[in-house]
Amino acid sequence: MIELYTAGTPNGKKVSIMLEELGIPYTVHPIDFSKLEQKEEWYLKINPNGRIPAIVDKDNGDFPVFESGAILLYLAEKTGKFLSKDPKERSIAIQWLMFQMGGVGPMQGQANHFVKFAPEKIPYAMNRYVDETKRLYSVLERRLKESEYLAGSELSIADIATWPWVKGRTYIDLSLDEFPKLKVWEEKLGARPGFIKGSEIPKK
Repeated sequence: MIELYTAGTPNGKKVSIMLEELGIPYTVHPIDFSKLEQKEEWYLKINPNGRIPAIVDKDNGDFPVFESGAILLYLAEKTGKFLSKDPKERSIAIQWLMFQMGGVGPMQGQANHFVKFAPEKIPYAMNRYVDETKRLYSVLERRLKESEYLAGSELSIADIATWPWVKGRTYIDLSLDEFPKLKVWEEKLGARPGFIKGSEIPKK
C-alpha cells in the first residue's frame, strides 16, 4: 500500500496518474496549503522540503520518498513498469524526465506565478517565463515529430511527468496551436483512463 500526500497541482498529479496507470492500491492524504500542513513537523519527517507530493511505501518498511521525479523513478523500479530495462532506453527516459524537472516545471511554474499571483505585474518577468515555456514546448514538439512518446515508442515516466504541466498550460492561456504534435500527444494521453482518474486526485 502506498500512502500519497498530495494536492491539486501538476507535480501532485504526476504521482496520482502514475499510481492509477500502475493499478496499485494507494490511499490519498490531501494536503491543505491554506493551513500550511506541508510545513508541519509530522510532514517534514516525510518530506524535509515541505512540498508536495510525497509517498510512504507501507510495504517497504514505511519508506518515505519525496520529489515528484524521484517518486516516479521509485515506483517504476518497484513495479518494473514505464522505465525500460535497456540501459540506453532507460537513459533516454530519465533524460526527458530531467528535462521536465529542470525545465518545463520550474519555468512554467514561474510563468504561472508572475502572470497570476505576483502582487505587481512585471512585464519583463511575465514575458521571460512565458517565452521560455514556449521554447521548452518547441523542444517537446521537435521530439514528438520523431517519436510517439518522449522516451520512444512506449509510454514512460517522462510522459507521465510532463503531461500535467502541458495540460495545465490553460491556467495562463497558453495555446498549442503552434505545437501540433504536442497537442496530439496531450490529447492522446488525456484520453487514457489512468490519466483521467489521476488528474482528479485529490477530489475537490
